[in-house]
Amino acid sequence: MTSPAVFSAVHLHNVFLLLVVFQVKHFLADYPLQFPYMLRKFRPGWDFFVPLTAHCFVHAVFTLAICLWWNPSLWWLSVIDFLVHFLMDRIKSGPRYLGRFNNMAKTAYWVTFGVDQMVHHLTGLYICWVLITQTP
Repeated sequence: MTSPAVFSAVHLHNVFLLLVVFQVKHFLADYPLQFPYMLRKFRPGWDFFVPLTAHCFVHAVFTLAICLWWNPSLWWLSVIDFLVHFLMDRIKSGPRYLGRFNNMAKTAYWVTFGVDQMVHHLTGLYICWVLITQTP
């Protein structure tokens, strides 16, 4: 039987490993892999739908890969990631919503950007929590 101290160290190692993996995933999907076409998510009407779907799909594929590596039975977390990312990005970028604060010189833009990033990071933390607590 493993002593509590050894189990805790292994457990803590896994927590930090997943946190780092999700930070790298978020950076890759939100910045280098967000191609100019995906930036059309700022368009009014329904013209945003396909570009935003493509962007969120990149996030979901990364999350799916992590889930399949860690615990394949938790594949559904990639759907959660897709949905939350889609909703938050649409709220952030929609011209009728928070996208109306698109002037980078104004505080409202940066607060909106910060809320967006916070929601994405909290989603990653939730996914990490589920992966850690639901894996034997």
